[in-house]
Amino acid sequence: MKLSAFTRISLRTVALGYLFFLLLVPIGVILYRTFENGIIAFVESISTPAAISALNLSLLIVAIVVPLNVVFGIVVALALVRGRFPGRGLLQSVVDLPFAVSPIVVGVALIMLWGAGGWFGGLESLGFKVIFGLPGMVIATIFVTLPFVVREVEPVLHEIGEEQEQAAATLGASAWQTFWRITLPAIRWGLTYGIVLTVARALGEFGAVIMVSSGFPGVSQTLTLLVHARYIDDHNTFGAYSAATLLMAIAVLVLLLMTLLDRKRSADK
Repeated sequence: MKLSAFTRISLRTVALGYLFFLLLVPIGVILYRTFENGIIAFVESISTPAAISALNLSLLIVAIVVPLNVVFGIVVALALVRGRFPGRGLLQSVVDLPFAVSPIVVGVALIMLWGAGGWFGGLESLGFKVIFGLPGMVIATIFVTLPFVVREVEPVLHEIGEEQEQAAATLGASAWQTFWRITLPAIRWGLTYGIVLTVARALGEFGAVIMVSSGFPGVSQTLTLLVHARYIDDHNTFGAYSAATLLMAIAVLVLLLMTLLDRKRSADK
């Protein structure tokens, strides 16, 4: 469909105006409030023990969640694409469940399962504390980031087909050799893209994590919880803006990495 010059300009103006007021203005306000007292004040705000602990905890959660979701994502993607088994449709629905369920609901469900009065609450008496500790935060983050690797790897598996894998098996390669030398190199870009999305989602998760975290600084407070605590509890707006800017800077780095990977993937095709 060929559009007139006036229509094209109007559509571009509406799109740019929408992005400007929805994204650029709020981000600009945050950056202004962050650096209005100078960069030294910003550095001091993100260098406090609470901020450093929050950053370390966020990175620790990412370091635990990403490898687990990579293994799970590859296995499930292979099962969905290569396998034919009863309950395959149900598994597809379960993978997409985090997209449909509110993170708050996820947190409530985890409390019902792992809390003191939950189904597995007896584990606390054995010294294994899930809710209001690191394990609960990791489980919540795993759930909300569950689909990304699966949904990025699955279409790649459909695209490459099974011919090369069958040829390798015919030549005597084991299942592990076939996966390591044929399947994994073929899905590397989809897998990498899924990892980047998982990292971004894990760093920015708030709803599910706040339900299963005590929120104590230096104990179970991530960067997103630090922003919330400074703004709502401490009424420290400058500190909240500074922590938000740090979180935003990490997100921008992840976004740039994702863009570079996407360009490299397109160039390799």
